[in-house]
Amino acid sequence: MTGIILGEVEVRVLGCLIEKEMSTPEYYPLSLNALVNACNQKNNREPVVAYDEVSVARALESLKPKQLVYEAGGSRVVKYGHNFTKLHKLINKEAAIMAELMLRGPQTLGELRTHTERMSRFESLDEVEESVKNLETIKFAVKLPRQPGRKESRYAHQLMGEIRVEEMQAEAPAEAAVLKVRAENERLARLEEDVAAMRHELEELKRAFFEFKKQFE
Repeated sequence: MTGIILGEVEVRVLGCLIEKEMSTPEYYPLSLNALVNACNQKNNREPVVAYDEVSVARALESLKPKQLVYEAGGSRVVKYGHNFTKLHKLINKEAAIMAELMLRGPQTLGELRTHTERMSRFESLDEVEESVKNLETIKFAVKLPRQPGRKESRYAHQLMGEIRVEEMQAEAPAEAAVLKVRAENERLARLEEDVAAMRHELEELKRAFFEFKKQFE
């Protein structure tokens, strides 16, 4: 390892900051409330968690002396950014892969290519593999034993401590029913977000209509 040993909440918080900087830079840095919501998203997260503000604030305070996060000025609300990619001289593609591993756990090269698309585009699996190998070189990522019944190996981050592959036993493949439930949960989460967005748009239209109507009263 490179000296970084983080806790579960710290990993989720740091992963969210990296992800949001790359996927929605217009909303970055993040307030504490926005960061809590990012940590607790129901989609693009594995596992889904329900952290409260105290847990996230505690993780932020722990990450500050490690120089991995900072408070951004220029706003009445305190906002937070990260120094992770700059501190470790990661390029965007490497940072995107680390964010995905931190937020969704172990993944294959194909899964990483798909899931990082909103942050950094990879033209081929070879390009993904090259970035992963760079992360392996600095002990940030590691190739896991291939699971029974799966053709491709998965990769994991090592920010919570070095994973000793030689001591690991290959995990049993997830049951088809479990995979189906996970897919359904992701689909429902996306539907909930779409419905919430439509409701917001409807309220805005109603407000605009009443404002327009007042002009003729």
